[in-house]
Amino acid sequence: MLSEVTAIRYVTPLREGGSLPGIVEADDLGTYVMKFTGAGQGRKTLVAEVICGRLGQRLGLRVPDLVTIQLDPVIGLGEPDQEVQELLKASGGLNLGMDYLPGSLGFDPLAYEMDPVEAGRVVWFDALINNVDRSWRNPNMLVWHGEPWLIDHGATMIWHHNWPGAQASAAKPYDASDHVLAPYGPDVAAAAAELAPRVTEGLLTEVAADVPDEWLVDEPGFDGPDAVRRAYVEALLPRAATIHERVTLGRRTERKAQPPGWLTEHATPWPHTTGGGAVRSEHQKDGGE
Repeated sequence: MLSEVTAIRYVTPLREGGSLPGIVEADDLGTYVMKFTGAGQGRKTLVAEVICGRLGQRLGLRVPDLVTIQLDPVIGLGEPDQEVQELLKASGGLNLGMDYLPGSLGFDPLAYEMDPVEAGRVVWFDALINNVDRSWRNPNMLVWHGEPWLIDHGATMIWHHNWPGAQASAAKPYDASDHVLAPYGPDVAAAAAELAPRVTEGLLTEVAADVPDEWLVDEPGFDGPDAVRRAYVEALLPRAATIHERVTLGRRTERKAQPPGWLTEHATPWPHTTGGGAVRSEHQKDGGE
């Protein structure tokens, strides 16, 4: 179960995301990137964030820790932006927070290096969850303390938008031609050998259990939250066993932009050791989940 905190101050919106997430301070002294139930993408975005984020963590990938955040809409009364005010008013109750990584930089494949084995683990994971939103156009990766962190999994598992066709959709291949890590020669087969056996029915059941009931109620075709959780397990489990055989790694579209000089001059290159799991932020080391 995710830890629950209460938002005490809305700091600023993050306009890079289509759902207009915002930075908030919480009563546990932590700072979080908050995603809202009232955003246009709806609660399924938050469900995907929880299932994929927790699964990634359990597989040893670096994903910021997640919490649920209670929001009182009154927190936005002093917010001058009308769009933000309306979002806060529509999102009273339980929302999702991701540990804020202060000082992190957006990942740029022209400025950082990555081992093919590590790249393969990320590509395999994205293939498993059908992540269409980690391309060179929009990497959804951050570099924090010299390490890669995976963020923004709301656009994954597209099959949960049409449950009657979920099994057929989950069986489809994964095109990684434009994946941000495609240039590193990702060793997807090695990743599958390492990670696929760890994606068990028990593990998937555990991560699905972290989704709050209120984000799963009233799902058409299901008689309750547990039935919806079971559907996620049944879609992901067979995909984990064979998806590495259906990953396409062609030549990606060439980039035209070049990284700025300040980034290439001062960036910390990677290498790093794989494995171990996510590094926790200081406030979570001191007493978080």
